[in-house]
Amino acid sequence: MALLKAVGLGRKINSSWLWQGLNLTLEPGTRLAIVGPSGVGKSLLLRSLAGLDPLDAGQVFYQGQRVLSATGQAPGKSMPHYRSAVIYLHQRPALLEGTVDFNLQVVYGFGVHQRQCYNPQRIQTWLDMLGRPAQFLTQAADHLSGGESQIVALLRALQLEPQILLLDEPGASLDPDTTLQMETLIDQWLGETPERACIWTSHDGSQIQRVTTEQFFLSPPEL
Repeated sequence: MALLKAVGLGRKINSSWLWQGLNLTLEPGTRLAIVGPSGVGKSLLLRSLAGLDPLDAGQVFYQGQRVLSATGQAPGKSMPHYRSAVIYLHQRPALLEGTVDFNLQVVYGFGVHQRQCYNPQRIQTWLDMLGRPAQFLTQAADHLSGGESQIVALLRALQLEPQILLLDEPGASLDPDTTLQMETLIDQWLGETPERACIWTSHDGSQIQRVTTEQFFLSPPEL
């Protein structure tokens, strides 16, 4: 069974279709790239799949059950549960006031994550992979660079063990070495279980070739 299935998706901007009639299937283990020209709405598609932006047409199914549609959330479906399983990573993530460690731990106070526990050893292992010392956890979030904020957002998402990561230019603010380290971490995380999958956007074509196995081409609607 497909993890995620989008049927007939459409999105309007100022009464004009940005994209329309999109059909997309994400199977377990898939590493999918959304590719296309700038301005075609790749980020908006990821946000729509995450339930963060509305749809103007179509439906999204998660594990065979409808969760999103142009008319709203499907009856009986918990959006917090869906968003815990399908996590969107913004290229400019928002962090809360406080330390890096606080930002990693605070999510466990949300009801949907209360059965999970913060694992500092796992976080430190990931920091080692990303070339960051333990002291990184004590840094104030509002003093982080754009790339460091992306690292925190990635760690915050990975620790919650979603089934699907929606990665919107996750290395846009990282230096080349850290970008490769980030790619290795995501690859290792995906490989821990065959049920996980991801969707990437990236302006770096070489990165798309490195980190994904399938591509979905998003093109402007025909006039």
